[in-house]
Amino acid sequence: MNYIIWDPNSIIVNLGFFALRWYSLMFAIGFGLSYLMLLKLFARDGVPQDKLDKLVIYVVLATIIGARLGHCLFYDFEYYSRHISEIFLPFTFEPHFQFVGFMGLASHGAIIGILGAVMLYSYLQKIPLFWLLDKLALVSPLVCGLIRIGNLLNSEIVGTPTTAPWAFIFTQLDGIPRHPSQLYEALAYLSVFVFINILYRKSHKQQGFIFGVFLTLMFLARFTVEFFKEDQSAFEAGMLINMGQVLSIPFIIIGLILIMMKRKTRFTSNSPDLAA
Repeated sequence: MNYIIWDPNSIIVNLGFFALRWYSLMFAIGFGLSYLMLLKLFARDGVPQDKLDKLVIYVVLATIIGARLGHCLFYDFEYYSRHISEIFLPFTFEPHFQFVGFMGLASHGAIIGILGAVMLYSYLQKIPLFWLLDKLALVSPLVCGLIRIGNLLNSEIVGTPTTAPWAFIFTQLDGIPRHPSQLYEALAYLSVFVFINILYRKSHKQQGFIFGVFLTLMFLARFTVEFFKEDQSAFEAGMLINMGQVLSIPFIIIGLILIMMKRKTRFTSNSPDLAA
């Protein structure tokens, strides 16, 4: 059968001491587009741009730190418990010193980190938490979708073997036809992005509703696509469902609770605190 031969160069620019990968580029593009969208959303509600600029710093740092810690704790604790410095440094020291970047990042850790950072930001800036989370929910699926495209270009997080005619052969890994699970996930997240933005424009639900829809749809998609993925760690081989699915269940439940809860329906930004 004529499968799709997949062999892109994961490195865009290699300077020897530093290599720019597709994953990093897609990550940056996602954050850049999200910032432009949030500028309009904040301006529409009369929230000053400097509030958004501060929020971006919180979110970017929380994403990187949370995703890194999530990978090290949830997926590779045995290794990093013995190489603690490598959790925080973009280098490996064994078998030799090498710059590798932060190649292990987990999305569940990222969202936990972001939630913590946004809670702190909400408290310090006196901006309602669920108003902030709703706005971030409108752009986050775009970032996640682009990141999965980056994974595809890097030939990582591959799918399970299949004989489907759309199977990809990741030649950098092996010659086995596999589900392009990165593509499945990217398409699912981009679909959520379109749906949730249409819903936001057409609905007038309470604060937190959009964030609840985001959590439910995103992690239902993640839970489903995991059936087509290779396990990310050896310890998952004996599990009924893998770690990605286990970690997704609480977020789905929280999302459903937020959808059903009743809260304040509007946010007025014309307060002295916000105008400052």
